Amino acid sequence: MSAAISPLAPASYPEMPEIEGVRFATAEAGIKYKGRTDVLLMLFDEGAQVAGVFTRSRCPSAPVDWCRANLSGGVARALMVNSGNANAFTGKKGQAAVELSAEIVAKAAGYAPSEIFLASTGVIGEPLPAERFAPVIDDLIARAAPGPWIEPAKAIMTTDTYPKVATRTVDLGGMPVTINGIAKGAGMIAPDMATMLSFIVTDAPIAAPVLQALLRDGVGGSFNAVTVDSDTSTSDTVLAFSTGKAAGGRAPKILTAEDARLDEFRAAFNEILLDLAHQVVRDGEGARKFVEVNVTGAETDASAKKIALSIANSPLVKTAIAGEDANWGRVVMAVGKAGEPADRDRLAIWFGDVRVAVEGERDAAYSEEAASAVMKKDKIVIRADIGLANGAATVWTCDLTKAYVEINGDYRS
Repeated sequence: MSAAISPLAPASYPEMPEIEGVRFATAEAGIKYKGRTDVLLMLFDEGAQVAGVFTRSRCPSAPVDWCRANLSGGVARALMVNSGNANAFTGKKGQAAVELSAEIVAKAAGYAPSEIFLASTGVIGEPLPAERFAPVIDDLIARAAPGPWIEPAKAIMTTDTYPKVATRTVDLGGMPVTINGIAKGAGMIAPDMATMLSFIVTDAPIAAPVLQALLRDGVGGSFNAVTVDSDTSTSDTVLAFSTGKAAGGRAPKILTAEDARLDEFRAAFNEILLDLAHQVVRDGEGARKFVEVNVTGAETDASAKKIALSIANSPLVKTAIAGEDANWGRVVMAVGKAGEPADRDRLAIWFGDVRVAVEGERDAAYSEEAASAVMKKDKIVIRADIGLANGAATVWTCDLTKAYVEINGDYRS
């Protein structure tokens, strides 16, 4: 964990309500870190449903393979997460480590390995010493409790400078239901899912296929619309769990994604995903600026998103933001290199409310003073209108500072 908390961190954390049907505990297993928790165990009551989306990296971690294999069952009794070691690119040792991890939990808790989900985050290529879970597992099970939720968020951190939590309580068919979420991530962040992990738990009785549809649709405008450094982790995992225990089990069961009673829940679920995704960007390694990139006027929404990501991932754009330099020429460059339809003479660019370029040249009313004032803010909005059609997209990123190089240059030290 970095010594200094990100200046973009939230001023306070929300009160996270307990959720009936889930208990958890954290421990120090000594996977990599000393003097801090590095393992999380969540236990779910019988009947809990599960959904998941994962990295599309062609070099996925062993835990990702394990979760994909178990997801078809749709049920979960336990989730174990460790930080400090990604158990990625570890060959047969990696597979053996996930099998041993699940066996340790299964034997201690009395669950089937197929009901146990695993996630790991940290260094790639180092074998995971899964045997270190055994000495702490009985104590984890004994201490498992429904709160406080800030502790699981702390246990899964790597270079994060603060724990990331979010919560919403909404109406479902006349009954109150709660959604809690935690996430980790600060570097190697350009999720391509469906080193970033997020776990969402609700007491709403939502069937696994419905939960899967909600999650698959929800990540598109949240976790798949943020980038810190353009690098997609081998371990990106978002799992959602439903205990079904809301209102003493009286909340209506949702069996189809078309159920109208799901509307308010879907909106809150998506809000949590976006809240957590934004927190990941705000904790980007070395970040000092939170940046929203809006692209309008593209031929399609998909084209707009590719252009937006080209801008958001450009080291030249990001370093200009870090230096508070209103260098709009770098945005022009990023639009041009995206490989998507664009017309130089129709392009317009704004920094905040200041239009800096239009119709292929600098805006006649351009003010360096006004543009520079925008760049001094800790939240900056960059907009590029392509001028071709109605395609639009928004992505979020951060600046690229010297601290990013220092953090990653020392990561394995």
